[in-house]
Amino acid sequence: MELAEQEIALGEVTLRRFRGETDLPEFFRVIEESLEHLRPFMPWVAEHSLAKTTAFLAERPELWESGKDFTYAILLDGAIVGACGLFRREHTPENGREIGYWLHPAVTGRGIATRAARGLAEQAFRLPGVDYVEIVHDPANHASATVPARLGFTEYLRRPAEALAPAETGEEQVWRLDRP
Repeated sequence: MELAEQEIALGEVTLRRFRGETDLPEFFRVIEESLEHLRPFMPWVAEHSLAKTTAFLAERPELWESGKDFTYAILLDGAIVGACGLFRREHTPENGREIGYWLHPAVTGRGIATRAARGLAEQAFRLPGVDYVEIVHDPANHASATVPARLGFTEYLRRPAEALAPAETGEEQVWRLDRP
């Protein structure tokens, strides 16, 4: 099985595979500082804790090695400013992957999420058998919608979804990019 690159250099932005306990203090601080920014659309924020963050990081190696989930720290000038991932959900066909991302509020609006998503899409198409990637978000999350639109993704569908975070509408907007 071919795995994703462990580090993707994108100019001043780098996507780097998480390093478990080594990244824990900095990553936890970035989450803590981002809670109010993330709360409207990220359901996991409601259960955020040091134990949950520790468990999240501890699970990454197995998921990486299985090829199911390549989760990266987003680094700006060497400091963690968010996280992103290239993954396949249980219901996702083998030939598809999904991209997710979030940033510390101090670095939003600078094209960092767009660069990260572009890097992940390029990485996805280097993996054997991947024909498309999707970005899924709540339609009320306008900031997340700008990323796939900038990258040439096409709105593929909207589907009902359980609203789990305070600002979620009960719908998911799915954007798709096919292998070039």
